[in-house]
Amino acid sequence: MDLGLRDKVCVVTGASRGIGLAISRRLVAEGAGVLMVARGEARLQAAAQEIGAEWLAADVTDPDCAQRIVATAVEQLGGLHVLVNNAGTSANKPLTALTDEDWRDQFELNVMASIRLMRLAAPRMAERGWGRIVNVSSSSGKRPSASNAAYSVAKAAQLSASRAFADAYAAQGVLVNAITPGPVETELWLDDGGLADQAAKVAGVSREEALAAAKAKVPLKRFGTPEEIADVAVFLCSERSANVTGAAWSVDGGTVPIIL
Repeated sequence: MDLGLRDKVCVVTGASRGIGLAISRRLVAEGAGVLMVARGEARLQAAAQEIGAEWLAADVTDPDCAQRIVATAVEQLGGLHVLVNNAGTSANKPLTALTDEDWRDQFELNVMASIRLMRLAAPRMAERGWGRIVNVSSSSGKRPSASNAAYSVAKAAQLSASRAFADAYAAQGVLVNAITPGPVETELWLDDGGLADQAAKVAGVSREEALAAAKAKVPLKRFGTPEEIADVAVFLCSERSANVTGAAWSVDGGTVPIIL
């Protein structure tokens, strides 16, 4: 199926690894021009060179970063048709241990960074009469997670912001959607010290037992893969998603037991 992404200019944040890298790779394979954005320059540059994309090392929580990203996409690739807000992270921290800084950090990363980019990108897309914005939220945004309430609340706010921008720009051809992955086989979970190790420490079990317990909560009995998440995200970036806006698509193996 031709997704109609050839020569479209796409920006992907949090692009140096995991879901962001998988989305970037899929977009390049569709013939799009891709600007990959992440904080770690060395890893980002290597990933971009591997898949044939442009790159910009930047911290999306910097209030001036959105302007830099949009300007770079326009100057280096000639425009901006697609925005994927994927940057985000979490840690296993109980509600009673969360500080004001934890709450602010999650809000800045997941909400304000997305809003700043949408605020610049959506009007530019509207001028052309075509655009796609996909916000990579989380199943935790649809129901609170005991492992990090600050992350859950921020992801819920990101979903609400997605809907607000969707309503504002749909009539001008700019479609804004979100996806909500569950646990995914990425470095966030699987690296040393990652969520699997953190969950094991909290529960007083082995890493293998913690992973088995997490997978048992998923109806598919496994974690998703970055490529599976990317497939859904790239569809929402494409011409083929022309009748989808304001949605929050679950891509979580059935983790959240609701039909919305």
